[in-house]
Amino acid sequence: MTDSSNGPTPPEGLPDQLVSDLAGLSPDELRKTIVHARELLQFHEESEFPVEPEPGDDILRVTEHDGYTEVVKQVHCNEGCENCPHGPFLYHVTKEPQPDGDTRTHWSFIGEARVEED
Repeated sequence: MTDSSNGPTPPEGLPDQLVSDLAGLSPDELRKTIVHARELLQFHEESEFPVEPEPGDDILRVTEHDGYTEVVKQVHCNEGCENCPHGPFLYHVTKEPQPDGDTRTHWSFIGEARVEED
C-alpha cells in the first residue's frame, strides 16, 4: 500500500469513513469498487462519471462547470520513465456531437495545475 499523505484529495462532501475505507483498499479492490459504483449509478439512473481517464492516469479533481468539466490529473507514461507521474495538468473536457449522431469526449489541455497540499 502507498503512503496516503501523498495521495489524491477526496472530493468535497465524501464521508470521512468512506475516504478512510477506500484508502485501505488494494488496487484490485479499488477497481472492483469502481465497477460497483458505476452499477449503482446506473441503478439510480444517474449519468456515469463525466470523464473516463486513460489507464494509469490519476484523477486528482473533477469540477463541473456550465458547458465543460474541469479535470486535474497526473499522467503516467511508459514503464521505466524516471519522471512519472507527470503533472498535475488541467484539462477542460466537453462532449462533442458527431455527424453520425454520436458524441465524443474532447480533452482540451489547458496547462499545468496547482494542487493544494493538505
